[in-house]
Amino acid sequence: MATKKNTKGKSRGLGRGLDTLLGSAGATDRSGRRVPIEKIAPNPDQPRRSFDEAGLKELAASIAERGIIQPLIVRPSPKGKSEYEIVAGERRWRAAQKARLHEVPVMILTLDDREALEAAIVENVQREDLNPLEEAEGYSQLMEKFGHTQKDLSGILGKSRSHIANALRLLTLPEEVKGYLRDGKLSASHARALVSVENPSATAREVISGGLSVRDTERLAQSTAEPSPQKAKRSGRKAPGKDADTRALERDMSADLKMKVVINHRADKGGGRISIVYDSLGQLDDLIGRLMPGASDSD
Repeated sequence: MATKKNTKGKSRGLGRGLDTLLGSAGATDRSGRRVPIEKIAPNPDQPRRSFDEAGLKELAASIAERGIIQPLIVRPSPKGKSEYEIVAGERRWRAAQKARLHEVPVMILTLDDREALEAAIVENVQREDLNPLEEAEGYSQLMEKFGHTQKDLSGILGKSRSHIANALRLLTLPEEVKGYLRDGKLSASHARALVSVENPSATAREVISGGLSVRDTERLAQSTAEPSPQKAKRSGRKAPGKDADTRALERDMSADLKMKVVINHRADKGGGRISIVYDSLGQLDDLIGRLMPGASDSD
């Protein structure tokens, strides 16, 4: 598939996977020649951040016995800190060091930053090597650095828009809840159910301590997100019920802004209120920059 950019500067789609990229990217050397391991460095934008130590030891033992069967994909280093930068295969590179190999087989491709990041995400997603947060952060990188929309990513990565939107919602959770997700104490389905609750951290602790199922967590989240009939009675107001469209809009806006968004629409008055919760001054600056371009540079 030939490289082609549209009028918005978007790169070609990678929906058919890593093979599509490798089939169309410029290659400096496709021979799979061997390169000294010290001349290779990891990509700082690599979406995968955690590497299971036990899994690395197993892979290192296999490599020591059989060698590396699949070459690493690298590109000439754009920063000059090493001769080559890893595009795909960092896990094999780490395991090779544990196996005390002095050189590894590589395929050298000519890729720009966007193509290298897309290839790294495609490889990891296709191998299902990323945890849910790493996957979401990878999608976020593509959107922030290269201006991709969720629709673009759907075509690029061969994932549904709903899958990508659900993944991005995880980034709106507090760090405590993200920690539970990274550690495997919560599944991605559990975590998604906590996005709309008033206190995700407290609810997450309740879910973990009670060993709640995803369905039970969703019920708990629904009861936490909406005022109870007793509270509504004391306040003299009817407990509001949000329709599916409003909740979907809240989730999509939260995923796009990476901040919790709550929409309170008053059907009787035709108006309402949108609340955006930020966790740091950096998030506030980012929000101001989106709403008032140039405002942050006025000092």
